[in-house]
Amino acid sequence: MNRNFTAICAALLMCAILIVFYGSTAIAKNNISVAEPFTEKVIYLTFDDGPSDRVTPKILDVLKKENVKATFFIVGKNAERRKYLLKREADEGHSVGVHSYSHEYKKIYASPKKLLKDIDDCNAVIKDAIGKSSNIYRFPGGSYSLSSTLISAVKQHGMKYYDWNASFRDCELNSPSPKQLVSAAKNTVMNHKKVIMLAHDTTDKTATAAALTDVIKYFKDEGYVFKTF
Repeated sequence: MNRNFTAICAALLMCAILIVFYGSTAIAKNNISVAEPFTEKVIYLTFDDGPSDRVTPKILDVLKKENVKATFFIVGKNAERRKYLLKREADEGHSVGVHSYSHEYKKIYASPKKLLKDIDDCNAVIKDAIGKSSNIYRFPGGSYSLSSTLISAVKQHGMKYYDWNASFRDCELNSPSPKQLVSAAKNTVMNHKKVIMLAHDTTDKTATAAALTDVIKYFKDEGYVFKTF
């Protein structure tokens, strides 16, 4: 009787141990299987149409203070007399990309040959300013409505092109306040994990420079990491 009781107790104890062990293992595996993979939230700040003596330095000052890097898609004819600003952009760790030399749509989009010449003319200014050409490009007006022939020509020319999926709307709003631009930057993101933010640094975009600190703070608080192309 005692032996049977002892055997039964031993068996029950073993069952309890096995239940705890396998139960714990099953829970651990289940936690691993249902865990969501980590997805980094990334934002690329991009500035088109510059440089300008009035606005670009203000933007660079904010970026330096906030320890954030950005990408500047420059217009060659605007940079001819402001190569020192391209050099500052590069020296401070920002990316300098081709936007256009002339920014004249009818002229540059007349043919693939004219488009590539415009790119090369802009790149000549960049190389003279920072010592190397750029392989990143933004189509004036974006690539959305362009022919596949033009887009293919740019890619075959060794350029990587980037559009955008969010915007300060600083070229759409009429005389916007910094507050309006901050609101636009927030609202146009639409919960994207990867944000390519469009803004401008031409001479009339003082509100863009004034809005930049609050925009950066918002996206830092939202957990975004700032990167360049």
